[in-house]
Amino acid sequence: MEHPNVAKQSLSNLPYTKPKVQEAVLQGQPLFLSNKTISNKLNYRILYIKICNMKSLKLTFTILLSLFISGLTFAQQDWANIARFKDANAKLAPPASGETRVVFMGNSITEGWIRTSPDYFAGKPYVNRGISGQTTPQMLVRFRPDVINLKPALVVILAGTNDIAGNTGPSTLEMILDNLISMAELAKANKIKVVLSSVLPAFDYPWKPNMEPAPKIVKLNEMIKKYADANGIVYLDYFSAMVDERNGLKKELSGDGVHPNLAGYKIMEPLAEEAIKKALSQK
Repeated sequence: MEHPNVAKQSLSNLPYTKPKVQEAVLQGQPLFLSNKTISNKLNYRILYIKICNMKSLKLTFTILLSLFISGLTFAQQDWANIARFKDANAKLAPPASGETRVVFMGNSITEGWIRTSPDYFAGKPYVNRGISGQTTPQMLVRFRPDVINLKPALVVILAGTNDIAGNTGPSTLEMILDNLISMAELAKANKIKVVLSSVLPAFDYPWKPNMEPAPKIVKLNEMIKKYADANGIVYLDYFSAMVDERNGLKKELSGDGVHPNLAGYKIMEPLAEEAIKKALSQK
C-alpha cells in the first residue's frame, strides 16, 4: 500500500538523496519519491520505514525520560519526607484534657526505638516521629507538621549523627547546632518544652566508612550541652552511659556500632524518662 505522501508521478528532476528524505520525514513534509527506477523506489520505501521506526523510538525515549524526570522532581519536592507521617498526623486527635503529649523527633535511632522496644511507647502519650537517614535540616523542614501541629507539651530531639555522616551533603558542627537551635526556638515559641539529646557515640559509620565521627560527636555534644545549659533547656546525655574506650558505641549495645539494640534502648529509656520529667517540671 502506498504511503499517502508518496506521489505516483515521475519527478526525476528532483533527485532526493537519503539525507534529504530523512530531513523531510522528520519535519513532517510531503515526501515525493521518484519512480525513476523500481530499485530506487524500493530503497526509499525501506529508508522511509527505518526513519518512521527511528521517530517512534525517539518518541518512546522522550516519554520515558519525561516520566523519569517527573519522578525525580516529585521525590526532590518532598526532600524532608513530610508525606511520611501526613496520614498519621491527620488521624491523630488533639491531646485530651490533662494529656501530656511528648513527640520524639529524630532519625533511624528514634524510628527504630518503637520497633525494637514497643513497650516503652505503649500506653503513654508518646508520639514517635523518627525517619531513618534524616539530617537536622530535613527535620527542621518537617518540624511544624510533625511536632508543632501535634500540640505536644514537650519534644525530645535526637539528631546530628547523619549530618556528620554527610547524608544530605557536607555539614559543619556549627551548621548542625544552628538547626538544633532553630528547632528548639520554634518549639519554645509555640509553648512546647524541649529536651535536647546528645548524639549517640559512633566510632565509624557502616554505610560511610572512614569518616572518623567519634571526635566530631564528642565536640558536637559539648556544643549542644553548652547551648542547652545557657538557655535553660534540659540536656539528655545518652553518650556517657553508652560510650566505650574508643568513643564508640559499646558492642553489647548495638549490632552495627551506630543503632542501639534492645539492650541499648533499655539504657536510654530511664534516661529519657528522667529528662522528660525534669523538663515538664520547668516553669
